[in-house]
Amino acid sequence: MEALGFSLRTEALLRTLTLDIVKSSEIEGVVLDSVEVRSSIARRLGVGIGAMAPSSRNVEGIVEMMLDAVQNYDKPLTEERLFAWHASLFPAGRSGMSRIKVNAWRDDDKGPMQVVSGPVGRERVHFEAPAASKLEHEMKAFLYWFNTDDDTDLVLRAGIAHLWFVTIHPFDDGNGRIARAIADMTLARSEASSQRFYSMSAQIRNERDSYYDRLEQTQQGTLDITSYLEWFLACLHHAIDGVDNTLGTVLRMARFWDTHASQTFNPRQRLILNKLLENFEGKLTSTKWAKMTKCSQDTALRDILDLVSRGILVKDPGGGRSTSYSLRSDTTF
Repeated sequence: MEALGFSLRTEALLRTLTLDIVKSSEIEGVVLDSVEVRSSIARRLGVGIGAMAPSSRNVEGIVEMMLDAVQNYDKPLTEERLFAWHASLFPAGRSGMSRIKVNAWRDDDKGPMQVVSGPVGRERVHFEAPAASKLEHEMKAFLYWFNTDDDTDLVLRAGIAHLWFVTIHPFDDGNGRIARAIADMTLARSEASSQRFYSMSAQIRNERDSYYDRLEQTQQGTLDITSYLEWFLACLHHAIDGVDNTLGTVLRMARFWDTHASQTFNPRQRLILNKLLENFEGKLTSTKWAKMTKCSQDTALRDILDLVSRGILVKDPGGGRSTSYSLRSDTTF
């Protein structure tokens, strides 16, 4: 990463944070617009990325929470800070259609906090959190431990903190996302750096079934959490191994634009070329070009043929209505 230079490190960091936030929400079934997330992060970090998309309150909130966790990793974790994170996640005081308590621990007025699956009448209870009456005591114990150095390796503390918080389940909703933010905060402490180029949440999303299975096994078992920590460390290992994908894309884009620095491209061409360099899914046609760049079909075709004439795009085998185009295989070198 040091060899990449400042601008490429910044781009890699921006990609990692975007991936982390999008995937942490996706684990809970919440789908965020990655363009909105990226724009929100860039604004807060003061990074210029050209035209920025406006972001919703929900996106701004989770970005604010995650950046506070990793950028201020060395600050104490307090009740007030957790309440602020929770309020950022739910700025309207609602989770979907349901009103929830914000800036306060759950009260269990609607019954015990349970993780349940299955149809109504045949539900399966995977886990029941401690009663609301115990939350004040449980959270004080957790925060005291988190803010006290007991010489436990910080990577292990990240795994323990995640498990401990999500087991207490102190809020009506958002516990998983906050638990993962706490783990990220502790991992940042372990590296003494707010810049990380791997995404633990993205890897957990990839291993979501085993993630929930391991949590359930641990929460229903004894106080021996060795098996859970082995899983956590393996997941972290896989996340770090996956960095090659992020850095590969950043390097590929940098190499391409360096190679073609003397050429002129219009904004539409730059947009589509960046998408192709980011492993564009499916085939690129003039219809897709027109839709993504909000231009006419004729303009899209002129843009494409211009790039073909310069040897940047090539026509795929086939033709007619299904004519598609790809980056020339050696165009990034």
